[in-house]
Amino acid sequence: MKVNARQLDGHLVRGLAPIYLISGDEPLLVTEAADRIRAHARGEGFEERDLLVAGRGFKWAELEASADTLSLFATRRIVELRLPTPRPGDAGSKVLQQLANRPDPDRLVLVVTGKLDSSASRGKWVKAIEANGVLVQIWPIDRTELPAWVRRRASALGVKLTQGAAEALADRIEGNLLAADQELRKLAILGRDTAIDEDEVLDAVANSARFDVFRLVDGLLAGDARRVFSVLAGLRSEGAEPALICWALSRELSLLARLHTALRQGQRLEGALTKHGVWQRRQVLVKRALERFTPDDVQRLLGQAAKADHVVKGVIPGNAWHALTQLLLLALDGRTLVNEVA
Repeated sequence: MKVNARQLDGHLVRGLAPIYLISGDEPLLVTEAADRIRAHARGEGFEERDLLVAGRGFKWAELEASADTLSLFATRRIVELRLPTPRPGDAGSKVLQQLANRPDPDRLVLVVTGKLDSSASRGKWVKAIEANGVLVQIWPIDRTELPAWVRRRASALGVKLTQGAAEALADRIEGNLLAADQELRKLAILGRDTAIDEDEVLDAVANSARFDVFRLVDGLLAGDARRVFSVLAGLRSEGAEPALICWALSRELSLLARLHTALRQGQRLEGALTKHGVWQRRQVLVKRALERFTPDDVQRLLGQAAKADHVVKGVIPGNAWHALTQLLLLALDGRTLVNEVA
C-alpha cells in the first residue's frame, strides 16, 4: 500500500507492516518519517537496529545476512537500508524482493531512498514492497502551502506566529525545510507566550545572515538602488555564493514574466498573484515591479540573468560579481537598460 507523510501516523496506530520504503527529496520530512516508524517499532519490542548503506561496492549478501541473523539479546530487530539512489541494480532488486516476499514478525525492514521517478517506481522491488508492506511517499511542500506548514511546525514547538510572520519566514527559507526548522527552534528558545510578528521574524533571520539574498530581491522589486547595492556589498564581504544570488534574481524575474503573461490573457491581477503563490505581504512590492517593468523589459532582464548565470558557472569568462552588478544596474536604471539594448 501507499501512504503519504500525513497518513503515516494513522497507519502506524493500526499496526506495523513488515517492510517500509520511504522515498523523497525532502531530508527533514524523510528523516522524521523514518524516526516515527522506528519509534513505533521500539514500542512494539524492536529493540535492536542494524543500519546498512548501499554505497559503491556494497555487497547485497550483507543485507541478507543481517536480515537472517538471530539476535542473542533481543527477539525483534529493525534492519535499515539507506539507498543513495532508488536503483539497487539487479542483485539488489532480487534481495529486496525476497525480503518483501518472506515477512518475519520479528524483523522490520526499513528502506530509505530518494524520490522515485516513473521508471524507478515500476521496479519489481518497489512493487514487491507495495504488495507486502508500505511505500511512504514524501512530497515537497508546495510554495502556497509553506506558511501553513511553518505555523503548524511552530505550534508543535510551542511558538506562536502571526500569519505575516509565517509568510515572512516561508519566503526566506523556501526550498529548505531544515533551515525553517532551525529558525523556529531558535525562536522557541525565547519562550514567548505572545505571538511573534513579521518584523521580529525578519530580525531573527537577519541576525543569522545580516545581509541576505531575499532582502536584495525585495530592494530590487521596490526600486531601492541604495539598499540593493548595500546588501550586495554585504553579501560579497560575507562570502555568499553568487550562484544563489543569481538564482534568486532569476526566480523573481521569471515570476514577473508569468504575471505579465497572465495579465495579457485577461486574468485579474489579484487572482494571478494568488495563483502564483505571491503572499499578501509581498503583493505591494510585486505590483510595484510590474508597473516599473514592461513585459519586454522583463524578457531582456531574463536574457541578462542567463548571461550572468553562465559567468557564475564558468560557462563563459568573466567576474561573477561584476556580472551580477551589471544585471542589477540594468534592472534599476531604465536608461542603462535602454542603452544596453540599443
